[in-house]
Amino acid sequence: MRYRQLTTGSLALGVVLLIDVLRVWLPGIITIFGQAASTPAELMGAFALGWFVLAMASPALVRRVGSRRVAGTAAVLLAVARLALTSAPGGRPQLWLATAGLLAGLVWLVGVAGGTDRPVPGLALGLAVNAAVHALLDTYDLVWRGGWAAWLLSAVAVVLFLLGTALPTAPPGPGGARSWLLAGPVLLLAGMVALAPALAETGMSYLVAGGDVARSPLFGLAPVPVAVAGFLLAALAGPTRRWGRPLGPAALLVGVVLFALGRGDLLVAAILLTAVGLGACLALTDAPGRADAVAAETAETGAADAVGAVGAGVGTEAGDGGAAGVDGTRRAAARRGYAVAAGMLLFVLGAVGYYSAYDLGYPNAAVPVVVAGVVAAVALAARPSGNRRPGPLPPLRTAGAVAALALLAPLFADEVAVASNREGPPERLRVVAYNIRMGFGLDGRFDLAGLSAAIDRQRPDVVLLSEVDRGWLLNGGHDTLDLLSDRLGMPYVFGPAADPVWGDAVLSRWPVTDLRSRSLPSLGAPTGAQALAVTLDLGDGVRCAVVSTHLQPPPDAGPVAQARAVADFATGYAAGRPLVVAGDLNTEPGDEAFAQFTSAGLVDALAVARPLATSPADDPRQQIDHVFVSPGLTASDPVAPRGEASDHLPVAVTLTLPPG
Repeated sequence: MRYRQLTTGSLALGVVLLIDVLRVWLPGIITIFGQAASTPAELMGAFALGWFVLAMASPALVRRVGSRRVAGTAAVLLAVARLALTSAPGGRPQLWLATAGLLAGLVWLVGVAGGTDRPVPGLALGLAVNAAVHALLDTYDLVWRGGWAAWLLSAVAVVLFLLGTALPTAPPGPGGARSWLLAGPVLLLAGMVALAPALAETGMSYLVAGGDVARSPLFGLAPVPVAVAGFLLAALAGPTRRWGRPLGPAALLVGVVLFALGRGDLLVAAILLTAVGLGACLALTDAPGRADAVAAETAETGAADAVGAVGAGVGTEAGDGGAAGVDGTRRAAARRGYAVAAGMLLFVLGAVGYYSAYDLGYPNAAVPVVVAGVVAAVALAARPSGNRRPGPLPPLRTAGAVAALALLAPLFADEVAVASNREGPPERLRVVAYNIRMGFGLDGRFDLAGLSAAIDRQRPDVVLLSEVDRGWLLNGGHDTLDLLSDRLGMPYVFGPAADPVWGDAVLSRWPVTDLRSRSLPSLGAPTGAQALAVTLDLGDGVRCAVVSTHLQPPPDAGPVAQARAVADFATGYAAGRPLVVAGDLNTEPGDEAFAQFTSAGLVDALAVARPLATSPADDPRQQIDHVFVSPGLTASDPVAPRGEASDHLPVAVTLTLPPG
């Protein structure tokens, strides 16, 4: 039993390290290889797919040289890459380092599959621990934090992983291919929905009246330990009755359909149902093989010769001796290897298929539903075991321990206090508008420090953000808005555009009321666009309307129709009150779209500083980020400070309020 627990722990740690690498590699496709919108989505997709296709060759290597050698070598490479990423310099070195780590991780999975016919406990534990730690770190992972603490904790995880990899394991039986096939699809659905702390926090914010997320950390992260516990219990315990077999697949499909509906108020229900359903589907494929019998016999007798026999079995990878036994064992290992490689190929196909829709413009809601259908079908096709052996982990205690780890997250999260009125209304407001590119700088690193510093230096009263990501797996699963809000000490309001976790936001040091969001004409654009309006309560009855937006039409249509829609919405919302409209408008002074705002009676607050180019950040040539105000507001000190924390520069301006 001890050997099974140690090998299960090693597999779980490897899964955690592989997900860490994926959280660097996936954003790198967009921010480093893709260079924003300058690289065709088809080319980025081909780059992503190529490495997973290459990994399909590794099962043949396993059959030729043995799973243990392949897994051991790949484990060392994965560990080195994961450690190196903790202080990666960004740019192409970071991308290629993450790519090497990804390929090593895929080959390691194939090697481990060759020597393990019952992977469900290790896979489930790894996914659950990763989610709990991700929540504990407030979705800001060690690989991005850097510093000695990140290095120390990363080194501990790597050393434990390598020690576990070096341990002898029991000879595997011929089964396990179905479980390994599900590794990739389950990883995708766990990262997108079931075990995504950022998505849980975002979902809870939609359950607060008006979407105002001035809240306690405990409230925002409440679904995470529940989802983790439900997932682990379902995966490790499995159905106790034959009639219960369809319940897990049914819960999975219902949960993913709720997610695909794209409604923020359904996210929490989607997370919980998908988590339990995923765990149950894994359990249905968890059939014990000969490895369990060997390990059980070893635990019962405690004989040293039994342990030696296990070690010898691993070394030769033959349970019954002779060349025929070796060949048969390696054929079974190769089958499991092809299964996990195919499953990981499904992972990247699903990820590329879902997220490339926002560039190419096609419906993508069916992608997670199809992946869930594959998981459910594979689970239901597995033959039930008449005498299910207990796994290496006690379900209740394991689920409780990992859920308790997730429950610690609120203790380390910052709480943003609700803004309160100062004495009397202010004479001036400092406004900042910034397209933050999901939190990633020009070097491809997740740069919270750079973003918050660029904003904080302006001492803003209100901040309008574009391209805000609150949990996309493609971007590493961070709640970028919540993390920035914590650093700046400014509560926020979020306006979803493409889906419930991607859009625009307003952060304010003054209380906000009367939240409204208006979808803009899509004109066939895949990403979606909206206008988020709030009213600042400045005290003594003084109000100021603020509208944050990001115009995103298709290249051949231009932003004219969207600009007109924003101008009409904003002026109608303000109803004569002072008004600020700002964001990435993808139009330059003199363009027809720019004229939609001025013809609506608004004033270009940055005019006195023109030319004030804001994009691209490293060589600004275009003036596409703007601030428009109503005529009663007087603008001064407009700037676009240089920096590379995003691919845009922020714009800032001081607005003097009209007297009375």
